[in-house]
Amino acid sequence: MVWLATDTRTGAETMLTMPRVPPSGASSIGNWLLTARRAARLDHPNIAKVAECGVHEHWPYVAVDRRAGVTLEEWLAQHPPPSVDEAAGWVGGVLRGLAFGHDAGIAHLDLQLHGILVNERGQASVMALAAAVPEPGESGAPAPRGRDGRDAPLEPASLRAQRAAAERDVLACGIVLHRLLAGVPVLDSADVSLAIERMAPRGREIVRLPWTTPQPIAEPLRAIANRSTSAQVRLRYRNARTFLGALTGWLEATAEDEGGPVALLLDRLRSVGHLPALPGLATRVQRITSIASQRTDEIARHLLPDMALSFELLKTYSSARVQGTQIAGNGPVLTLRRVVALVGVDGVREAANSLRVWPGPLDEDSARALRETIDRVRLAGHVAQSLRPAGYDGEAVYLVAVLQNLGRLLLRYHFADEAEQIRQLTQPFVVPRGEGEGAVAEQPGLDEDAAAYAVLGVDIEAFGNAASRQWGLGDDILHMIRRLPADVTVRKPDTDDDLLRIVASAANEAVDALELPAAKVSAALNEVVVRYTRTLQLTTRILHDAISDARTALKSDGAATSASRADADEGQGEDEQDAGSEAAPAAAPANPSLDRQQHG
Repeated sequence: MVWLATDTRTGAETMLTMPRVPPSGASSIGNWLLTARRAARLDHPNIAKVAECGVHEHWPYVAVDRRAGVTLEEWLAQHPPPSVDEAAGWVGGVLRGLAFGHDAGIAHLDLQLHGILVNERGQASVMALAAAVPEPGESGAPAPRGRDGRDAPLEPASLRAQRAAAERDVLACGIVLHRLLAGVPVLDSADVSLAIERMAPRGREIVRLPWTTPQPIAEPLRAIANRSTSAQVRLRYRNARTFLGALTGWLEATAEDEGGPVALLLDRLRSVGHLPALPGLATRVQRITSIASQRTDEIARHLLPDMALSFELLKTYSSARVQGTQIAGNGPVLTLRRVVALVGVDGVREAANSLRVWPGPLDEDSARALRETIDRVRLAGHVAQSLRPAGYDGEAVYLVAVLQNLGRLLLRYHFADEAEQIRQLTQPFVVPRGEGEGAVAEQPGLDEDAAAYAVLGVDIEAFGNAASRQWGLGDDILHMIRRLPADVTVRKPDTDDDLLRIVASAANEAVDALELPAAKVSAALNEVVVRYTRTLQLTTRILHDAISDARTALKSDGAATSASRADADEGQGEDEQDAGSEAAPAAAPANPSLDRQQHG
């Protein structure tokens, strides 16, 4: 409860926060006062300053000066509905205060709209931490102290209770966010605690944002809000800082172009590069420089397996220094052969020397996850090579398929912890329901975009787009490396760029299907066939052969697929020119960026 009172000693208005029921017994009141006074010593901009803790007629209270602000409940009654940004900013402020309290082992336990203050500057703070009386099994108290004054280790039961209390605060913040965005109380209850009791795991009510809201809600914010109150307890935010990180990422990304996590990524790209070179870089560079013929196609085959080196060369190609050497009217290309022809072997060596050695700053587990992601992306590149129609360059389609995963690769390297959170959120979860047939039920995870929004506040593709633009890749390449949305019908391509984009998207969707549980792989691959059959003349046999060829190519350290649909008409290996001089095809392609070959 929160009461507006007058301090008869000073005449000042004061807000008194009291528990719903008073503690029973002198010892309980003493423990309450001890905890409340420890909470009152917390000093944080998003925690309202406590003026006094005391007891009056067996009722304990926490007093806060009225000048600290008005309660959020009062603000909503006196003003028009807040903007979406205001709502997210207020909840973010409350989460900052709660995170500080949770770090000290102190929870709020009964967060309500009247427990949140909004000051004259529009900043939100949380009022009266630990003022509620904990329910049995809950703990809002700080860690016990030993004789030396230091925090004593918590017993496992106390630690679990403390975590449960913090998670309840985080869930309450999610309900407050829903209330602000939807404009109506959650589950028609103004009492946040009662709403929590009706949700899983105690109740069966589902809390999701309605599609009709007073103001449009961006998809990332919708995903964040819905995760905060998910019907699957395992998908919810477990601590205030994780919830805060997602909200902050979205707010910063919308406040300025490429802000938030994207801005942080760009800063890291400048300081530590995009990816670390795979082990054995020095040996690969030595092998390249020792190739007697110095043929660009042969050099490129040795470069492609190392994604970091391939990206560094593409970035070098797009730099102003190299752009100045291009022939007028010769558009950007997406093959390493052309890059090598421009920069030469010395340029390859210089690019290799600029890379960090494997695995950079990653620990063993994160490095293993990055390597698995790289192998998965390379597999997609080889599948794309096998699926490409006759006459299209294998190296170009490989790189398009790889670059469609640029955001995922950067996420795994620069945001390893967040990448693991996203992976876990996308995993299905088996829940026991009883005995006998149908005793378990599988709860689906979030889709990748929703999981990324819920963790970072932006989608994964935003990372790839930002890096590509920083490298100076042209709009035509940016178009090709954007995967087809899953809900978009695949139509006949208008240009060669569109066809390469379609082939690469089909390959990536096929590899995504291979990552599903074994029982679902066949059906998912059939969906890929159905989706692309009219555009690529794709059949189940062709797709399975392409995957088989791609796996063989992956084992041979990135060599070209041994049997692709285009090989019957190709003899490109014999026709490649030496570095520095690339013969023009007999008939110029519709778009030079495709580097399409003419075959006899």
